[in-house]
Amino acid sequence: MAELTEESMIDLYTASTPNGQKVHIMLEETALEYKEHFISLGKGEQFNPKFLKISPNNKIPAIVDHDGPDNQPISVFESGCILLYLAEKTGMFLSSEPRARVETLEWLFWQMGGFGPMLGQAHHFRAYAPEKIQYAYDRYSNEAARLYQVLNIRLEERDFVATDSYTVADMAIFPWCRLHGRQGQSLDDFPNVKRWFNTIVARPAVAKDMSKLEDKADQIKWNEESWSNLFGTEQYRQHKAE
Repeated sequence: MAELTEESMIDLYTASTPNGQKVHIMLEETALEYKEHFISLGKGEQFNPKFLKISPNNKIPAIVDHDGPDNQPISVFESGCILLYLAEKTGMFLSSEPRARVETLEWLFWQMGGFGPMLGQAHHFRAYAPEKIQYAYDRYSNEAARLYQVLNIRLEERDFVATDSYTVADMAIFPWCRLHGRQGQSLDDFPNVKRWFNTIVARPAVAKDMSKLEDKADQIKWNEESWSNLFGTEQYRQHKAE
């Protein structure tokens, strides 16, 4: 894992995952200066004591903003919190108008509390579980379909999810939709989502980020060590920050 540095305004600790991509997109959209540090999840770099100091839940993404409040460094973990922090820092992609702000936060939290976790479970039981458990396979695939339908209804006669403009809610939801095939879904079944998805893909900052992530993807080699680091013994062992 790379050392903490003050070479850039923001240090981003990330991996090629939907939650990591949210923050990549936000940083590209805001044009903030940042430096990426890719964390190898399969090798267990998320348990490094230095990383745990800024992300005690041993998850990516996390940032260190060297120009934080009162010009002092601040670390922030949890992707939704990072999006809010950066929106408030820049005054971008989150309205200050009360009703628009509430709508944006509703859909951001919808992603954080449901769309991400449920689709993540669909990923796990469809792609990573060592044995096929039919109940879990069906449960999370069906819940993914339900959530896509919620999103599809929301996007009827709307260009963006939360308000009339592009917000952090769109940034949070989009990366999970990229993996619809792994969730057992087809965007053809959700035409409003598909239209919205294609609109987001066409944004220059998003296209740039997608290209970058493809180039730097952490291709996990599945073996006993990587399985333990992501889903097994090592994941559940107590790890402490320095």
